[in-house]
Amino acid sequence: MRQLKAALFDLDGVVFDTEPQYTVFWGSQCRLYHPERPGLEHEIKGSTLQQIYDKWWSGELEKERDIVTRSLNEFEAQMDYSYIAGFEAFVRDLRQHGVKTAVVTSSNMPKMESVFRVRPEFKSLFDAILTSEDFAESKPSPDCYLKGAERFGVSPDECVVLEDSINGLKSGRAAGMYVVGLTTTNTKENIEALSNIQIKDYQDINYQKLNTLWQDI
Repeated sequence: MRQLKAALFDLDGVVFDTEPQYTVFWGSQCRLYHPERPGLEHEIKGSTLQQIYDKWWSGELEKERDIVTRSLNEFEAQMDYSYIAGFEAFVRDLRQHGVKTAVVTSSNMPKMESVFRVRPEFKSLFDAILTSEDFAESKPSPDCYLKGAERFGVSPDECVVLEDSINGLKSGRAAGMYVVGLTTTNTKENIEALSNIQIKDYQDINYQKLNTLWQDI
């Protein structure tokens, strides 16, 4: 029987219930810099900061990037990093069954330092933490998840990816991994084609259930 060896977690909307908070932040920035585009904060969900800047803060607005970045860093330092329901029990169950766990996020280290301050136990839940500084290409490229598998010396088909954003789901799929889609950012209908299973949180899933579903592919 094959063995599930690694679970690779995105951060926002997968580990932490932070997406509503980011909607507040980007809503304020979009109203300030793009009043002509109501609701832009919802369009950019799941994009990396660089992708947001490349598309929406280019040309004349490029000079404003440093101001937005400072505001974002200050906002993230004060954020409420609440876990998605059931997450802690789920990740500990995986580790008790020998599954390696990693965060694979487009967030940078300044953001992670804020996480570590608010959640001192965070590092103990994972065997590795990979951030934007570790990747050559952003999601939807598979680069980040392939790096995660490489970190543990396992093959892609021995990994599970847990994602919520469209770009992240595409990244996990492109990496050739089993993809669990969380409906914290997008609806179940919007992510079904990009994920093997869909869950709203971790309260109804554990290692045994996930491993059974993974074995069946």
